[in-house]
Amino acid sequence: MSRLFRIVGLLLLGTWLGAAVFFSAAVAPSLFSVLRGADLPNANALAGSIVTRLLGIVNRGGFEISIFLLVFGYFMGRGQTKLSRAIEMISLAIMAIMTGVGHWVIAARMTALRAAMQLPIDQIALNDPRRITFDSLHRYSVAAMAVAIIAALIAFVSIAIRNVSAPSAGAGD
Repeated sequence: MSRLFRIVGLLLLGTWLGAAVFFSAAVAPSLFSVLRGADLPNANALAGSIVTRLLGIVNRGGFEISIFLLVFGYFMGRGQTKLSRAIEMISLAIMAIMTGVGHWVIAARMTALRAAMQLPIDQIALNDPRRITFDSLHRYSVAAMAVAIIAALIAFVSIAIRNVSAPSAGAGD
């Protein structure tokens, strides 16, 4: 049963990692590029709205996966060294915290700030305090996602190493 859990854990983490990296490296930059290239007066606002919705899915998924793996990893950690268990649990906790903060704190503040501006972000001066705050929150969002991706990758490697070094499934698994 623990081997099956590790395989499911790898599948979930791998799927989330792929989605998070693809979103960060391809989807978000492409959306902004295409909409800016269309010379729309509110290109950044439109791209930002789409990115916010998609990022919410990625962040909630990462939060749910990391909590799931933390809970089950806590109960199914037999046979792990203390160091391996600590690395896995800490990495998953960091992933949960970063995706949770990214979604329920940073993105929520960015959404509230955009609503309070009453104009598309494209029409707010770069030196406006609201725009400066928004840009700062954006940097925090990017950093939170990067930390979550690194933490998920560490947890993935930790689980994968256990899968490789574990004996094949038998009657006790």
